[in-house]
Amino acid sequence: MPVLAQSPAASAAVPLILNGLAGARHTEQEAKKIEAAFREAGCACSVELLAQGDSPREAALRAMKAQPRLLVAAGGDGTLGAVADVVRGTKTALGVLPMGTLNHFARDLGIPLDLDDAVRTIVAGKQIAVDVGEVNGLCFLNNASLGLYPDIVRERTRQQRRLGRSKRAAMLWATLAVLDRPPLLDLRLELDGGVRDCGAPFVFIGNNHYALEGFDIGRRERLDAGLLTVYTTRSTSAGGLLMLALRALAGRLRQADDFVESSARSLRVASRRPQVFVATDGELRMMETPLEFRIRPRALQVIVP
Repeated sequence: MPVLAQSPAASAAVPLILNGLAGARHTEQEAKKIEAAFREAGCACSVELLAQGDSPREAALRAMKAQPRLLVAAGGDGTLGAVADVVRGTKTALGVLPMGTLNHFARDLGIPLDLDDAVRTIVAGKQIAVDVGEVNGLCFLNNASLGLYPDIVRERTRQQRRLGRSKRAAMLWATLAVLDRPPLLDLRLELDGGVRDCGAPFVFIGNNHYALEGFDIGRRERLDAGLLTVYTTRSTSAGGLLMLALRALAGRLRQADDFVESSARSLRVASRRPQVFVATDGELRMMETPLEFRIRPRALQVIVP
């Protein structure tokens, strides 16, 4: 049964947080389109449009004071993750309006990317429970990574600010720049009691299992298996990383001797550095070490088709 139909306050306006800086950037006109789409679907919504410097997490905390049955997040995966961090573990369900650049979380759950279809999903969809990952108490919906990707994000931001490049163009040039001098992490990984030293350019921690080969690369079939999946490599050169990418496209990544994949319910990452950059759902943060990763099984209620 749809979550709105279960609520005695179904006629009340559904709170919605819209990140005005997500994707192609959204304005008051976009907020009005969203309100009209909800009216067309038979439901009222109340949009809070976030501007530069506004925090999706703080907006979610304000909205949760009313203990709504449903809280909608409109934006990219970073926005969804910030709102989900507040909503998880409560009786409030998360409604997803995918309005970012990549929208990985929505795609993996089969949530439509079209605005009207996504709104109809929120109003008439079903409620399910999915896992969230956690690092040092902060949740992530998709993945967290160290090394290569955080360096690319930092370089992308530098290029956007100094050179005025678009996000996509800056990402391309940042990737080429970082691959020319890939980082080398010096870490100790503790996975469910096992210990492994790690000298690698990246560590990628997924909320559940990722497809890493062929045309489905980067997708997840399920988000409720209750496991973190950890990926890293022994390759330390740009050439070695390129070969891994080519093997993935050819569907032969797991045959590579220098590719390492593990699953665990918890992961501890120790470093000689007191702080390291961590990218969670595409958002970059400096975090204190050691990093404590955990899976939180079925901690988040979300509306899907």
